[in-house]
Amino acid sequence: MSAESARTRLKTVLRSTPVVIGVLTVLLLTAVVAGLALGPVRIPPGEVLRTVMGGEHTGAYPTIVWEVRLPRVLLGAVVGAGLALSGAVLQALVRNPLADPFLLGASSGASAGAVVVVVLGVGAGAATDVALPAAAFAGSMVALVAVYAMARRGGTMTTGRLILAGVAIQYVLSAFTSLILVLSSRAEHVRAIMFWTLGGLGGARWDQLALPAAVLGVGAVLLISLARPLDLLLTGEEGARSLGLDPGRFRGLVFVLVSLIIGVLVAYSGAIGFVGLMIPHAARLIVGASHRRLLPVTALGGAVFLLLADLLARTVAAPEEIPAGVVTALVGGPFFLWLLRRSSRTEGITG
Repeated sequence: MSAESARTRLKTVLRSTPVVIGVLTVLLLTAVVAGLALGPVRIPPGEVLRTVMGGEHTGAYPTIVWEVRLPRVLLGAVVGAGLALSGAVLQALVRNPLADPFLLGASSGASAGAVVVVVLGVGAGAATDVALPAAAFAGSMVALVAVYAMARRGGTMTTGRLILAGVAIQYVLSAFTSLILVLSSRAEHVRAIMFWTLGGLGGARWDQLALPAAVLGVGAVLLISLARPLDLLLTGEEGARSLGLDPGRFRGLVFVLVSLIIGVLVAYSGAIGFVGLMIPHAARLIVGASHRRLLPVTALGGAVFLLLADLLARTVAAPEEIPAGVVTALVGGPFFLWLLRRSSRTEGITG
């Protein structure tokens, strides 16, 4: 076997889906341990493992690990996986590489819905626990449907129209949230609005994990089972219809499912942007465009990315903490501009 053939074979093996998933799983476990060990109080990794495994421990380590950091790390993994998965599916639904829950206004819609529930004081206790994600889901779906309807004209959708529609909806929702912020005189409302606007994982608690994890688990299974229809959408409307898929009906059903995932996650983490834009592109470069391979890799990649972003957010300026959404925006903004420039070369930003 020649050296060139050996390199080609090695590259093929390294890019095979099982190998990529195995590497990402190791990275995810490493990020979890780092997330539990690092912070204003540094805990040796061995002590972290002993604490998690229920071994003997000393001092305040068990409280820091179990009550403070572990819920935050788990929520970060769930939110990162869900946003990345949603981004990959949205890109297939609208057939545009710039689709992302944040850029299409879905995260802003979910934030606006959650803010309305908090400010109006809808329900109390368990009622609020239901009303909050329900309102975020409704806001997310309304925003996605509005952007899709505005961007689609004559059966086609250009990058320019999609971006303009997403920016327009984002401005409207941001103005609505700012109006509530100005009119609200209660400090707890202002803090809640800022949380959903900037995004962060600092408020994670054990009793908040069950719903996001359940929605992500069920949603991921359903979306991966829809990998073939998502692949068919990439062939175009006529191509998908000729192969037995009703694109309009399928797109509507998946929009509802993705809106549910985004709404529930944003209700507990705020609007964290660009995870759903960057991670699917990186995963596509490694394992290709087939959604059966792309979606699991994207979910794992999103979990790793948000855990590392949150770790950076709470350690780079410790003891002060930066919202995780600010870190993802600092990374994702330049990536978006590069992607927009590349798309403009091939398509042109026209109305």
